Amino acid sequence: MDEFQEQMGVEFGNPNLLQQALTHRSYINEHGEAEGDNERLEFLGDAVLDFLVGEILFQRFPNMPEGQLTRLRAALVRTESLAQLARQMRLGESLRMGKGEEVSGGRERINNLCGAFEAVTGALYLDQGLDAVRAFILPRLESLIDQVLEEAIDKDARSRLQEWSQATLNKTPAYRTVSATGPDHEKEFVVEVLIGDKVVGRGVGRSKQIAAQAAARDAMRLVERGELTA
Repeated sequence: MDEFQEQMGVEFGNPNLLQQALTHRSYINEHGEAEGDNERLEFLGDAVLDFLVGEILFQRFPNMPEGQLTRLRAALVRTESLAQLARQMRLGESLRMGKGEEVSGGRERINNLCGAFEAVTGALYLDQGLDAVRAFILPRLESLIDQVLEEAIDKDARSRLQEWSQATLNKTPAYRTVSATGPDHEKEFVVEVLIGDKVVGRGVGRSKQIAAQAAARDAMRLVERGELTA
């Protein structure tokens, strides 16, 4: 936990809160400990994040209509976005979880990563208050806001890729599911997009559609850099 706190740039006054935030329910089930898992802190952190992200967007985009602010906030606090922030912190490496969950890929499962990020946020709020959470969240959100805005502009990458491919190469992109891991309620799909027999993009998501869009965006980056040709 000391290493994780150093990486976060935060030192908890009550380290038990951080330990609970990093404890997946599978660890409690397997070890029979009386202390709690991170699910209650996850609930609290979710509420704190909703408020802070709304506040940050309200201040950063003074002329943005309410509907767009709502959609942007939803994109920033969705499971995939928070899991991405958790990966950047290498949060999965610090989680306490049961062996079965770990062996099945639990440290990289997006629901676990998202839940742990929310739980750490909730724990920090209880430990040090809203200002500390704001200081922790703001720098991590900056690059994510830019990414989400770019995705909003390019929200239908599949259509754009198809238009480009048919006009330039006279071929229609095809998508194939490479893998689907995790239990039914938290599947993670990996999808590749091919033009002809060449893989030109790869994406990950909680549904095949989301993963396909991510694969198309991956391919469009190659197009924009001039690296995807006949």
